[in-house]
Amino acid sequence: MTAVMDGVRILEVAEHTFVPAASALLADWGAEVIKIEHVERGDAMRGLAASGTVSIPSDVHALLEHSNRGKQSLALDLTTDEGLDILYRLAATCDVFLTNKLPSVRKKLRIEVDEIRAHNPQIIYVRGTGQGARGPDADKGSYDSLAFWCRSGIALGVKRPDYDHVPSPAGPGFGDSIGAMTIAGGIMGALFHRERTGEPTIVDVSLLGTGLWAMGQAVALSLLTDTPWGAPPADRMRANPLAANYQTVDGRWLSFTCLQAGKYWPHICDVIEQPDLATDPRFADHESLMANSVPAGEILRAAFAERTLDEWRVRLADFIGQWTVVQHTLEAAADPQSVANGYIQECKTATGVPFQLVAAPVQYDEQSAVPQRAPEFNEHGDAILTDLGIDWDTIVDLKVRGVVG
Repeated sequence: MTAVMDGVRILEVAEHTFVPAASALLADWGAEVIKIEHVERGDAMRGLAASGTVSIPSDVHALLEHSNRGKQSLALDLTTDEGLDILYRLAATCDVFLTNKLPSVRKKLRIEVDEIRAHNPQIIYVRGTGQGARGPDADKGSYDSLAFWCRSGIALGVKRPDYDHVPSPAGPGFGDSIGAMTIAGGIMGALFHRERTGEPTIVDVSLLGTGLWAMGQAVALSLLTDTPWGAPPADRMRANPLAANYQTVDGRWLSFTCLQAGKYWPHICDVIEQPDLATDPRFADHESLMANSVPAGEILRAAFAERTLDEWRVRLADFIGQWTVVQHTLEAAADPQSVANGYIQECKTATGVPFQLVAAPVQYDEQSAVPQRAPEFNEHGDAILTDLGIDWDTIVDLKVRGVVG
């Protein structure tokens, strides 16, 4: 049973990734999502041709699919009274109104909380913002690379002292997708609260707030010690030699996080075929090992540099400590654990082109939610308008005048 949101109807006035990806998750779990798109160009994401150094293939817009899977699309001109009336009529049928429009835009479009609730007093109103709903920058737009990555302390938190540039996010929509999961959880909590009390709520999630939460422990330590958080120098060996990364002879990396180093040291000595090191006085117990972490790390660094990754996979197969291979995205998708748990799912575009998407990270009853494809621009427009009781002659007239797509 993955359709835990079955029966919930969501009205979305949003574009790009941060907010749309939230309703995409809810669609994966069974919600009906009606996406309102700009009447001429649609979601701005539809026009995005590249992300970073990678061009987006013309037959599968992977970024659009990721954040708009399973939705219905209606092209609507919200700057017209008739278009706004259609939006209000849709809002009257929905449980949730979801938007990432700035306060000034919401005011101009007449889609503020009171205006939407005038047509549905019980609707849950959800705002996704860059920097939060209050404060001097509340009406300034942003992106995850700015508010989530740079402004929250994450970028400098991962920046190495020997690197002269600010590191970029790990991938497109990195903070957006994490923020979307946060929005989805906020919506589900609001629905639960309304179910118990009958009270609708306003839900606010920002990229900055999500980034600060992701850095929550580092921020707390920084505030406690009055010291900005930063990564250690590249040449500094950690106090625990079994909580470090080691390079193999073929240029790959192994990552270890064995916090009880003394417990796992004898086992790693067997793995590197140097069992005598287990009784070496320098490393005989946890305290000695910590006191001699530099030579211990140098021994491990030299040992791991002697074999290939594939050789170490075999030698580490029965190692009882915590470790992993540092993988790229293709390897992560093909990881046996990703496959076994259904973390990657097969999809097809509207034209039948196959592609794959990462599944929703929450599973219910041990089942992975199977994502549906993203809609074509205005694919469901006629059906949505007909369901509202608008007759066909009126729909044609609205099309001619550019009110609907």
